[in-house]
Amino acid sequence: METPSEENQDQRQDKRGCFECCIKCLGGVPYASLVATILCFSGVALFCGCGHVALTGTVTILETHFSKVTSDHAMLTDVIQLMQYVIYGIASFFFLYGIILLAEGFYTTSAVKELHSEFKTTICGRCISGMFVFLTYILGVAWLGVFGFSAVPVFLFYNMWSTCATMRSPMANLTNIDSICVDVRQYGIIPWNATPGKACGSTLGDICNTSEFYLSYHLYIVACAGAGATVIALIHFLMILSANWAYLKDASQMHAYQDIKMKEERELQDITSRSKECLNSYT
Repeated sequence: METPSEENQDQRQDKRGCFECCIKCLGGVPYASLVATILCFSGVALFCGCGHVALTGTVTILETHFSKVTSDHAMLTDVIQLMQYVIYGIASFFFLYGIILLAEGFYTTSAVKELHSEFKTTICGRCISGMFVFLTYILGVAWLGVFGFSAVPVFLFYNMWSTCATMRSPMANLTNIDSICVDVRQYGIIPWNATPGKACGSTLGDICNTSEFYLSYHLYIVACAGAGATVIALIHFLMILSANWAYLKDASQMHAYQDIKMKEERELQDITSRSKECLNSYT
């Protein structure tokens, strides 16, 4: 029968074992990949969600105030619907791709490799890591273009907002506000024969005061920020994948060196044992 002191000692050993196990598990988490994944998910979610709603609001503004004939903006409506479907695809793809990169980070973390004493890299594993580096680089360049493209509607809405702010400013001292107009046809959004195509004076002020304009303008800003966050996340992923690929390459070279060294030691032992046998037989 165990004494109370022995039971307390067993409990301390169990707690110590659980604590060491937790520390070992936490050491196997690829924190860099985890941060990059969270940043990537957040950026893509902001871009896709806010961009989708902002595009819907943009169509409403155009149909209500700038192009009242449906045939004039039919092509633009189709393009916006296509962009919304593309947004669905982008969200789905990056959700899966982020999980794959996070899993790749788990399996190439040095702390995880220490849990498996017989871990050895293969040519296939190094090729997969190199493929992820190349694919992430291509996606990063593509998202740079998306980031630049998402800044275009922010610029257009900012011009309209600044024009409205100028009309409302008491320092402007305007005598005829009807002469101040915003013509969206000059941006190529709608054709030149669209009616009315532009908004002037009080009509422009009413547009700026609508909830659709206010919401779309700020959602485009958030979507642009989300695209920028995604670019930063992909650059972060690219650095992580490059480091992991270099680690795998060094590990494979180290394993090859160890194998050659073991073979040489075995051959040396065989030669030594044979020479001893020959010497014993001669004596």
